[in-house]
Amino acid sequence: MKFLIAIDGSKASEAAVKYAARLYKSMKDECHITLITVQDDSSLRLFKKYTPKGTVDDYLREGADNNLAWAIKYLNKTGLAHDMAIKFGHPAEQIIKESKSGAFDMIVMGTKGRSTWSDTLLGSVAQRVSGLSKIPVLLIKA
Repeated sequence: MKFLIAIDGSKASEAAVKYAARLYKSMKDECHITLITVQDDSSLRLFKKYTPKGTVDDYLREGADNNLAWAIKYLNKTGLAHDMAIKFGHPAEQIIKESKSGAFDMIVMGTKGRSTWSDTLLGSVAQRVSGLSKIPVLLIKA
C-alpha cells in the first residue's frame, strides 16, 4: 500500500504522520510513504518580477524544508522508509495531481492546517482534497 501524507507544518499534519506510521507498522503488506508539502506561490508571483532571480524560490524551498523537517526526523527515528515531494501551486490541486501520478492507494492528511479561519471544522485544503480524490482520503484530527 502506498501512502501520500500531506505536510504543512501544523499539529494536524504531525498527527497524520504519526497515525500513518502506526498504520504502516500494523500492515502485513509492503508499504511505502511519500511525504508531500505544497508551497502556495500564487501570492508571490508578482514579487518574482521585482526581486533577484531565485530569491522567492529559495524562500519557498526553505518553507518546504521547514514543513518536512519534523516528519522526516520522526520517520527516520521509527525506521520507516519514505521519500518526499515538494510542489508549488495550489495545495489541493498539487496533492490530487501527485496522488494520481504516483498511483497512491491513500492520502493521509490533517483535518485543519494553518488556516486563519479558526471556526472552520475542516480545513479548506482537506475538504477540497477529500471532494476531488478518486482514492480514499484519511483525515486525522489533531
